[in-house]
Amino acid sequence: MAGEITIRPVKPGDRAAWEPLWQGYLTFYKSTLASDITDATWRRFFDPLERLGAFVAERDGQLIGIAHYLLHRSTWAPLCYCYLEDLFVEPSVRGSGAGRNLIAAVESAAREAGASRLYWMTHETNETAQKLYNQVAERPGFVQYRKKF
Repeated sequence: MAGEITIRPVKPGDRAAWEPLWQGYLTFYKSTLASDITDATWRRFFDPLERLGAFVAERDGQLIGIAHYLLHRSTWAPLCYCYLEDLFVEPSVRGSGAGRNLIAAVESAAREAGASRLYWMTHETNETAQKLYNQVAERPGFVQYRKKF
């Protein structure tokens, strides 16, 4: 029987175990990033001037999930918002509660930071994730538009 899932902030020594999960997330969304972008992201998790945070899900000494979030100001509120930018759980352990617990950890961090909202996006075809998301949050119906530069 597998051990209990622990959610904790990412630590500098987690890089080797974090990176395959990060790459799994990028692969899931059919994306690639240059290594300098991944390196910059990793550094930002530990820079006290950045408002970028990261949690990992760990079971039996192995990282099985990641969540990255960004606290930012809003023109619509006097308090900050929290954007859950990346959430990924190793496919073999999906349904274990790791994703739900990672979202809860980000929510707790957002509340502690004084945020008034936690939000995230997923692709319309990611029906597995939407089953969880529909249980833990409301779906406001907004459509995203994007222009790349």
